[in-house]
Amino acid sequence: MDWQKGENSDNVEEGSGGGGGGGFQPGGVHLGIGGILILVVLSLIFKRDLITPFLGGDGGVAQQTSGQARPAQAVNCQNPANEQISFACHIMGSTEKTWSDYFASAGQTYVDPKLHLFQGQVGTACGAASTAVGPFYCPGDQKVYLDLGFFQELQDRFHASGDFARAYVIAHEVGHHVQKLLGVFDKVQQMQQQGAPMDGADGLSVRQELQADCFAGVWANRTQQRLDWLKPGDVESALNAASAVGDDTLQKETQGRVMPDTFTHGTSAQRVKWFKAGMASGDIQSCNTFAGEP
Repeated sequence: MDWQKGENSDNVEEGSGGGGGGGFQPGGVHLGIGGILILVVLSLIFKRDLITPFLGGDGGVAQQTSGQARPAQAVNCQNPANEQISFACHIMGSTEKTWSDYFASAGQTYVDPKLHLFQGQVGTACGAASTAVGPFYCPGDQKVYLDLGFFQELQDRFHASGDFARAYVIAHEVGHHVQKLLGVFDKVQQMQQQGAPMDGADGLSVRQELQADCFAGVWANRTQQRLDWLKPGDVESALNAASAVGDDTLQKETQGRVMPDTFTHGTSAQRVKWFKAGMASGDIQSCNTFAGEP
């Protein structure tokens, strides 16, 4: 993947620390591939299931953190400190260009999110979080939070290697920001208040996560048309990453059995299906995961 072709972002920042208005609230953020993989790693290390209780809402491994916060500071993407930061700057910039163009074609304005890089712990509008949570999007401050260190776990333990696999992670979280701008978060909350279940194979959480996968596919399609930056094997690496974090695959890894009633992100097949749907069409109209079977 010729990721250097991507536009540089002006919306990348670094910071860390405690605070954030109380304990971390899992329901207030949307974990992507990184968050789920980190939970699997911790489950294997400590030989206990950390995924089900966390996704079930009891806080799991992400607890209130303390300590002195390091205020967010803008990253100089024109002269980044290392290659990983440069990669994040370029991928984030590509999402900004792609989604700005897409929204403009519909007569709308795209509001850029921030990409907040941190190490260890971080305070957010959704509460305090730790590295164990992995990459996530907080709708309260419209920021994507990412500890770059998790990319090594992605490659070493789950064999989801390749630049496009890493790019997919960021694009998925930005997909949640697109949902925020389109009012999907508000609609999900309304449906939940009307009695629709959040968890489970047919739940709102699964449908929302699969739509973010589909939006990542839309980004992949349109960015490829503009930049022609993918190489043979790149798409397969992203599909492998999507497959690696299906609820069914992860539950088999940590528990030895599949429990559809606790699904929150969709099966491996579903995640691949919806990413491919977005990538094939390049149109968010193909991403209505809330209609019919997810």
